[in-house]
Amino acid sequence: MSPGPFQVERRVGLSGAIDILTVKGPITYSTSPAFQEAASTVTAPRLIIDLADVPSVDSQAIGALVRVFVSCNKAGRRLAFTGLNHRVRNVLKITGVEPLFDTYESVTEAEARLS
Repeated sequence: MSPGPFQVERRVGLSGAIDILTVKGPITYSTSPAFQEAASTVTAPRLIIDLADVPSVDSQAIGALVRVFVSCNKAGRRLAFTGLNHRVRNVLKITGVEPLFDTYESVTEAEARLS
């Protein structure tokens, strides 16, 4: 069974100061430019990236996630990731970038913490 097409959907959170990007599909060499493009359009003071439907990431994805982190940091915006499965979390640990990111189990929890 192959995964569906890669998608990044943007919506405004409960507070207008939070944007949520929901990513669906693996973030890879071929999909990371679309992910980064979507993330670069967000200007809200807080950004939640929901990775619950991301089965895996590759090294290109790690670079994209770090670039989003750096961009948010430079702009004074807060960033949080939600819904990381074991495989994605393990790649973040192995590559040593996990401490950079605030992670939460759900979008609801992240919204509550970032509000």
